[in-house]
Amino acid sequence: MKKRPASSPLRAPVVRRRPLRQRLTGWSFVLPFALPFLLAVVAPTLYTAGLSLFQERLIGGVTFVGLDNYKEQLSDPRFWDGVTRVVIFLLIQVPLMMGLALGAALALDSARLYAPAIFRLGIFLPYAVPGVVASLLWGYIYGAQFGMVGDLKQFFDINLPDPLSSTLILPAISNIGLWLYVGYNMLVLYAALKAIPSELFEAARLDGAGTWHIVIGIKLPAIRGALVITTIFSVIGGFQLFNEPNILRAMVPNVISTDFTPNMYAYTLSFAGQQYNSAATVAMIMGLVTAVVAFAVQRRGMRGAA
Repeated sequence: MKKRPASSPLRAPVVRRRPLRQRLTGWSFVLPFALPFLLAVVAPTLYTAGLSLFQERLIGGVTFVGLDNYKEQLSDPRFWDGVTRVVIFLLIQVPLMMGLALGAALALDSARLYAPAIFRLGIFLPYAVPGVVASLLWGYIYGAQFGMVGDLKQFFDINLPDPLSSTLILPAISNIGLWLYVGYNMLVLYAALKAIPSELFEAARLDGAGTWHIVIGIKLPAIRGALVITTIFSVIGGFQLFNEPNILRAMVPNVISTDFTPNMYAYTLSFAGQQYNSAATVAMIMGLVTAVVAFAVQRRGMRGAA
C-alpha cells in the first residue's frame, strides 16, 4: 500500500507593501477634498462640541460642566417651541416641495410641453436669487399695509387674509422656500429621469402599458435614489431655517420672536446674549437631530431598493 506524501506546511502569504510613492499618489487625489473638509467641517464641529461642555461663570471663569448645558437646553420651553415650529414647517414644505418638483420633472420628461426650455428656466430661475433678497421681495408682497396684499385690499375694497399674521406666517415662509428651491429639485429629478434607458419604455409600450403605468411602474422606481436625496436635502434645509424668518421679523416683530426657530435662538444666545456655550449646545443638538432624521429618511426611502 502506497504511502500518501506528506502535505507541505501552509506558508503565510507574503504581504507586499506598495511603494511610498504610490501611497502618496493616492493621498494626493484625496487631499483637495480632505483638507477643506477637515478645516470647514470637522474642526468647527469639534470646537463647537468642546464649547458645549463648558460654561462661563462670574465666579471661577470658564468651567467644565459636562452635559449640564444639554440638560438646560432640553428643559427650556423656548427651544422646544422653536423645534415645534420647524417640524410644522417641514410637514408643510417637504411634501409640497417634492410633489411640485416631481410634477414639473415628469412634465418636462413627457416631451409634451410647449417651449420646455422656457418652462424649465422659469422654474429654476428663482434658485439664482439669494435667500435674503427673496425674503425681502416676498415680505413686501405679503405686506397688508404697504405691499401687494395691502394694495389689492385697497383697490378692490375686499378683506384678504394677512400672510404675516401669526396663523399664516409658517405657510408664508414655506411659500418662499418653495419658490426658491422647487427648480433645483426639479432639475435633479429630471436628470434622473433622462438617465432611464429608453428601451424600458419601448418594451412597456409594446406590452400595452399606458402613460400612467409607465410613470408608476418604471419612472418612479427608477428615480427612487434621486427622490431620497432631494428629500434629505429638503429636510436638512428645513432644520436650518433662519434667513426667511430673520428677515421677516423686522416687518412683524410681534409675530416672529428672536427664538422663532432653533437657529434663531442660537443666534440670539450667541450675538445678543454672549452665551456662546449655550449657543454651541443648541447647535450640537440640532446637528444631531438633523443627522438622525436624515438617516431615518434615507433608510426608509431606500428600503426594498435593489
